[in-house]
Amino acid sequence: MSTAGIPAVKETKAQKSERLKLEKNPWEAWEEVRQFAKEGRESVLPEWANLYFKWWGIYTQGDGVGVTGGVGGEGKATEYFMMRIGLPNGILSSAQLRVIADLTKKYARNLADITTRQNIQLHWLTIEALPEVVDALTTVGLSPKGACGDVVRNVTGCPLAGIDGHELIDASPLAVEIAHKLTANPEFYNLPRKFKISVTGCPLWCSYPEINDVALTAIKRTVDGKEEIGYTLRVGGGLSTEPHLAVRIPAFIQQDQAYAAVHATAEIFREQQELRENRTRARIKYLFMRHGWTAASFLDALEAKLGYKLDPSPVTEDVIPDDVYRDHIGIAPQRQAGLSSVGASVLRGRISGEQLHQLAELADQYGSGELRTTIMQNILIINVPNEKAAALVLALNGMELHVDVSAFWRGAIACTGTEFCKLAIAETKGFSQWLVSEMEERLPGFDQQIKLHVTGCTNSCGQHWIADIGLEGKKIKKDGRSVDAFYFCVGGAVGKFARTARPLGYRAAAEDVPDAIERLLRGYLEARRPEEDLRAYFARTDDDSLRAQLAGTVVDPVERDAPPVGAGRHAPGE
Repeated sequence: MSTAGIPAVKETKAQKSERLKLEKNPWEAWEEVRQFAKEGRESVLPEWANLYFKWWGIYTQGDGVGVTGGVGGEGKATEYFMMRIGLPNGILSSAQLRVIADLTKKYARNLADITTRQNIQLHWLTIEALPEVVDALTTVGLSPKGACGDVVRNVTGCPLAGIDGHELIDASPLAVEIAHKLTANPEFYNLPRKFKISVTGCPLWCSYPEINDVALTAIKRTVDGKEEIGYTLRVGGGLSTEPHLAVRIPAFIQQDQAYAAVHATAEIFREQQELRENRTRARIKYLFMRHGWTAASFLDALEAKLGYKLDPSPVTEDVIPDDVYRDHIGIAPQRQAGLSSVGASVLRGRISGEQLHQLAELADQYGSGELRTTIMQNILIINVPNEKAAALVLALNGMELHVDVSAFWRGAIACTGTEFCKLAIAETKGFSQWLVSEMEERLPGFDQQIKLHVTGCTNSCGQHWIADIGLEGKKIKKDGRSVDAFYFCVGGAVGKFARTARPLGYRAAAEDVPDAIERLLRGYLEARRPEEDLRAYFARTDDDSLRAQLAGTVVDPVERDAPPVGAGRHAPGE
């Protein structure tokens, strides 16, 4: 039969990605990148630039305009790259940090970002620099492998693991084991999409298990009069354009079952072919959101994969943390007598090579040379003798890494934004810094915990869905020109009152955002009940009232913009 005249069927983006993944495991093809480095940027093949590099924690860097400067839902790429360095559980030594600092100064224009998955991200890398950066990281036991791509991402955990007197168990060895066994494991180089894991023995759940694909949280039970510590399992958390809080699986995971449970969950995810049909709906959360899975059916699949039954653990046995700070900022006593941790708030997560060097020096001078990064984009120095803690605080404050900060500074989170990201609609890092300074000046002494998250587009890399006030980047026309703007969501939370933020139907030009937030927070201060926190106020106040506070008058709601074409497809968010 002749096929003449029959048009060829064009591959979908999902089909192309699946084909390319079957053709090559990028972890086994690094020599190709070394050849690109020898031959120059023009030699980089499109499949590497658009896909394979991600397995090595690398993205092409945007041109500063973001998505609006490109076509097909993606902005233009420059000759530069951005790279994430994986830090399982956020654990970092001063020796490793010095290498990162050197790389930041030599190759990354002296600019680094601490990310919302405890990684450190570099920008401005040339193709020639990539092998040199990876080789330097390898010498100190670090790697960018798995920090991006359709793979297990950096495994997060409590920054105070092993030193917090309140933790049920030090879960960091388990987090590191999972990271080392699943990252760069050829069994898991080809998952349907990214796969985020959190493991914590911390009773505050500071690594946000609610928004991870799979999360283990420590739990205590009594059997035959003896206490036993194990884990509960949550599956299917994620934000992006369609937020979904993880589903609690009703099983008690014993410590010697924990790794196997995570490994089996990754296998289950890998095997779901229906998730490979559309890149925007390829996360494990869609098994629950679109394919009819439940906690019970997932438990059946998990036990079938493990080959044994797990002990039951009803949801009622959970001890869910209250609405508290989870950022570990300040001085905190360790379980080790005479020692403390000292946490500094890194505004926007942005940090220079000089500051990284100084942190390494301070960790050696005041502590044991050990540091931890956090998912709130902050950094801790641990094992500090109590008598040295005050001096360390002064040293950190002196380098603009403040320990004592306002509620606005402390709660600020910002994604990469149009500065480097090809999918972003609005600039975020500089805006967030300006917004914090404006709010500190307008509402000095504001006495409430407030998570103020800025994300540059609908993909929620800045996690606006779990913020008290979440700002989602837009463009609007003002005075005849297109300007950055933000759409407001409020009331997001994790922990006891976990819920995704409510879109309020209000947006404002970036320059008008401080006015709107000031009106909103002054409305809260005037109307709050005794002991009523901001979260509770948002929960009891209707959308129309909150929108009127933001606008300064009664206004009709506006719809959120639809995600750009391809949103979530290549989102660099973690």
